[in-house]
Amino acid sequence: MSSESVLDDFARSIDVRALSTEQFVRLLETLHMLDTVGAGVSLTSLSTEVLAGIVGRASKEQIRGIAQHPELRAVFLDEIFRRMSEHFLPEKAQHLSIVVGWRFPDGADDFDRFQTVIEDGRCVSSADCARSADTTITVAVEDFIRMATGNAAVATMFVTGKVKVKGEYAPAVRFSSYFDIPKGA
Repeated sequence: MSSESVLDDFARSIDVRALSTEQFVRLLETLHMLDTVGAGVSLTSLSTEVLAGIVGRASKEQIRGIAQHPELRAVFLDEIFRRMSEHFLPEKAQHLSIVVGWRFPDGADDFDRFQTVIEDGRCVSSADCARSADTTITVAVEDFIRMATGNAAVATMFVTGKVKVKGEYAPAVRFSSYFDIPKGA
C-alpha cells in the first residue's frame, strides 16, 4: 500500500467534527511538521477528493483556523493553486485567454497574491504575478478554500459580496465552470 493511500485512509478515518478548532489546527500542524522534517507524511500527498472531504466535514471555525495560521494558510493556498491545472477542463475554455489575479486579505493590511493564466487550452497558476490581470478577485482565504474544494456555492459567494471583482466581471463569474471541482471523499 502506498504512503499516499495510507495517509488518505488515515485522513478519512478522522472525525473532524469531534475536534475543536485548536485540535484540528494542531493535527494539520503536526502533519505539516512531519513533512518538513522528511518523515514521508505530507498534506500535499492527500488526494484532492480526501482534502475536499476534510474541508467539507470541517466547521467554518476550523477552516478559519487554517486561514489564520500563517504556515497552514500558505500550504492550503499553494496546494489549491498547484492542483488547479489538474482539474482544468480545456474543452470548456477553448477560446479563452484570461489572466485572473487573486488577492487574499492577510489581516495585516496586505494580501497573499496568486495568478491564474488560462490560454491556449492550458491553465497555469502560481504566486508569480508577473502578468497584468484582466480580472482581480478578492476573497477571504476560508471562503476560497471552501469554494475551491466544492464546499461552498460559488454563485452565493458572489451574490452575498464575499467575492469582490475588479476588472472583467463575466470571466470571474464563469471561472469555476472551467474546472472539475472536486467532490469530497
